[in-house]
Amino acid sequence: MSETGRIKLFFQKLENLGDLPLPEYETPHSAGMDVRAAIQKPVELQPGSRTLIPTGFKMALPPGYEAQIRPRSGLAFRNGITMLNSPGTIDADYRGEVKVIAINHGDETFIIHHGDRIAQMVIAPILQVDASVVEELPESSRGEGGFGSTGVK
Repeated sequence: MSETGRIKLFFQKLENLGDLPLPEYETPHSAGMDVRAAIQKPVELQPGSRTLIPTGFKMALPPGYEAQIRPRSGLAFRNGITMLNSPGTIDADYRGEVKVIAINHGDETFIIHHGDRIAQMVIAPILQVDASVVEELPESSRGEGGFGSTGVK
């Protein structure tokens, strides 16, 4: 991490990116960088269907970090467009083109055009664990209660 509290992220532009900008923060306090569709022709996403959308870039993250691909709230609310496997994880050692899995949960066909902002990417630190097998787990106040066991209100 640099003195500014920022990490170095390296992008490689691919031909299908064309004149589109690489992922970038749209406002000074944005948590996620907007990711754009780098497609040759419009993609019609029918209700209930999913597709893999290329983004036109590869990247290199420093060890200890991941990139999370998340839906954009406006697309989700207005059109029912979201990202499967959300948040999708891009590992620090992956060097292929970043692609996003879009699904249409809406009632109408949604058309994705070259350059559309279709997802957002959040960079986050990760922790790896040293796992141990034990005969019994430590007690907790919750125990085995799950799936709504703590109530709604």
